Amino acid sequence: MATLIDKEFFARLNALNEKFAASVPATLARLRGYQAAFNPEAPDPAIISDLHQTLHTIAGSAATFGFRAFGQQARSLEQRLRVLMAFETVAAGDWRHWLGGLDEYLAWAERNPRAESFPGGEGIQ
Repeated sequence: MATLIDKEFFARLNALNEKFAASVPATLARLRGYQAAFNPEAPDPAIISDLHQTLHTIAGSAATFGFRAFGQQARSLEQRLRVLMAFETVAAGDWRHWLGGLDEYLAWAERNPRAESFPGGEGIQ
């Protein structure tokens, strides 16, 4: 009986893995859209919130589905974004720097979100 349950469990887990993998291109496209709409001179709080939520979701689930580095880099961006969100005023240059990190992440993830590591091994700065 345990063998049957294990097979069913792994079949469901595999289906969830495939579903997550299939959702990655749309998630990356959504992040690209937020990036394109982001104005560092006058950031829209709704876009900031959407970026944060999307990165938080990736960070919390990616490793479960075999996308460890993809999730780790999302967590790094999310944490940096949270720091910026904590300030009442953020210089446009600081937003541009963060957006540069997002662009680096997206370019890497668009090539291979299942890659074992981020280029350089250090992650997004």
